[in-house]
Amino acid sequence: MRNTLTPPTTSLRRSLAIQFRVIGALLMREVITRYGRHNIGFLWLFVEPMMFTLGVTALWYFLKAAHGSNLPIVAFAITGYSSVLLWRSMPARCGGSIEPNLALMYHRNVKIIDIFASRILLEVAATTASFITLASLFTVVGWMKPPEDILKIMFGWGMLAWFGAALGVLIGALSARSEIVEKIWHPLAYLTFPLSGAAFMVDWLPPTGQKIVLLLPMVHCVEILREGYFGSAVHAHYDMLYAASVNVCITLVGLTQARVVSRTVIPE
Repeated sequence: MRNTLTPPTTSLRRSLAIQFRVIGALLMREVITRYGRHNIGFLWLFVEPMMFTLGVTALWYFLKAAHGSNLPIVAFAITGYSSVLLWRSMPARCGGSIEPNLALMYHRNVKIIDIFASRILLEVAATTASFITLASLFTVVGWMKPPEDILKIMFGWGMLAWFGAALGVLIGALSARSEIVEKIWHPLAYLTFPLSGAAFMVDWLPPTGQKIVLLLPMVHCVEILREGYFGSAVHAHYDMLYAASVNVCITLVGLTQARVVSRTVIPE
């Protein structure tokens, strides 16, 4: 008798192929919806975060703003504000993202997590491209020195992206259950900014201040990123096991909430 059962590996491969096609289509839809087909189009994806980071860097540079040490101010600003854009942009884009895409829920292969994934990937790609472009440009013109440990920078950047993605899924799912979540998140994100490690090194703070800011996982990621860039010129404080543990917890809670919301969403 002929076996008509599909092997598990074939079924998994087919499911992954469908998943990639769905997320790819949502990515293209998001780019076109957000940036359109006119002017420079999808290039705004990279130019937008670059303009923000460049503006802050220029402000610090020309005002000769003091940041507590003799570290190069351009490199300090770019590593700081690029990291803020990375983790803060994903929750901002995922919050309230379900309602405008309810019509897509009629397609059986499109899930809520796919909408979150497409927006998260878009933000990670944009911010990463911005960071690499600006760092490379300023290194070429002599405003920044090459990094001392690229692997540490990549690790810190990846951990920061993981934190932002997990937070994005959580905020996106919770905002679908209550509009208050999105309204609270925006001011909370601004209040968190001064404590995120973008404008200071933990070592510059008194012991009590260090204990407080190190409760925030993104501070650990920024610290290891700057250690990778500046090397022995800084004394970084971080515990990546703690940061990973917080990321895992946020990820699990976010995925659980997304699953709950997916059962209650009614396509329009």
